[in-house]
Amino acid sequence: MQIGSVTTPFGRRPVTLALVKRQIETSKIKPGKTADKWKVFRDASEARELLGLQDRSLAVLDALLSFHPDNELRQEAQLIVFPSNAQLTLRAHGIAGATLRRHLALLVEAGLIVRKDSPNGKRYPRKDKAGAIDSAFGFDLSPLLLRTDELAMMAQQVVADRFALRRAKENLTICRRDVRKLISAAIEEGAPGNWENIEGIYIGLVGRIPRSATLGDVNSILAEMGLLQREITNILEMQQKDDNNSTNDDHSERHIQNSKTESITELEPSSGNEQGATRVDDNRANWKPVRSFPLSMVTRACPEIAIYGPGGTIGSWREMMGAAVVVRSMLGVSPSAYQEACEVMGPENAATAIACILERIGHINSPGGYLRDLTRKAARGEFSLGPALMALLRVDGDSDRRTG
Repeated sequence: MQIGSVTTPFGRRPVTLALVKRQIETSKIKPGKTADKWKVFRDASEARELLGLQDRSLAVLDALLSFHPDNELRQEAQLIVFPSNAQLTLRAHGIAGATLRRHLALLVEAGLIVRKDSPNGKRYPRKDKAGAIDSAFGFDLSPLLLRTDELAMMAQQVVADRFALRRAKENLTICRRDVRKLISAAIEEGAPGNWENIEGIYIGLVGRIPRSATLGDVNSILAEMGLLQREITNILEMQQKDDNNSTNDDHSERHIQNSKTESITELEPSSGNEQGATRVDDNRANWKPVRSFPLSMVTRACPEIAIYGPGGTIGSWREMMGAAVVVRSMLGVSPSAYQEACEVMGPENAATAIACILERIGHINSPGGYLRDLTRKAARGEFSLGPALMALLRVDGDSDRRTG
């Protein structure tokens, strides 16, 4: 709010309530307070962005402080300096007149100095009979002394933020390298998964890093990059665990799978009336156990099947396989097709395949024929549930981003 104006050699300068408030506050400096003027200047320099100052503003402030005869700012001392514009220009490294006035105004707006104007707008001291300065008109440095502690805290915050930003950038660089190595290794070794999509997510995150990133920018991207790293690590660790289990316990696993299959498929009689109902050939020279995936990953990729679990939720593989039997019947998949899927893939993976089919039912003409085709591919060692689940997870993630 503007409440008046003061005439100066450069025109009429508005007087605001904020300026009046600062002038009043300078009279409230604690008695006996002192501060090293160059320490205060260094703090103001560190906090220049928070204060809205530029490098030229600091050059002008440095010049003003050089006209104060002592190294200390003291509450009981004369804190008004009164250099001419010519003198200021000289000590501010030849700054132009218009630029000088602009940065003096910025220092006033930042609350670091206060103007004390004379009746004619000039800067000069008044001396007593002994020749000592009694009063002066010019620029009052009292706000610097008043805000000594505040400026020190602001400087410390800037330094802390700068350190945090450097550390966050270092962590992001390390995380980027690790993710890049994991993706490259997975692609080179032919690990199952939609690595093109994962690489696309990685490239998108890297492309979002601004040239002049703030701490918030870096922390946000670092969090997403860390999540991507954990997802990739989980996929690779899960596949490694499955490979180890397949190598060490192949015979036992097949026995357990067959035993489970009997308990599931005995609920309904066989039928062969759906499209593609030719039984899978028992000659499985290239057969490899289909990798299973964590239940939590399956239910996240295929949320629709949870409706058919007890109470509308699925909390175990037993509940998942029970829901799959219900959905199998609803989709018109014959018991024989599902039994063969259980025998070849294992009951957990067969239930997962049913859940995937349910998610994409609008794109599948014959669920029974589709399941038999998947079973044939699995028998030949040509099928993995990984790409299907990753594709569904990607679709679910894209949907969340669109509606979030």
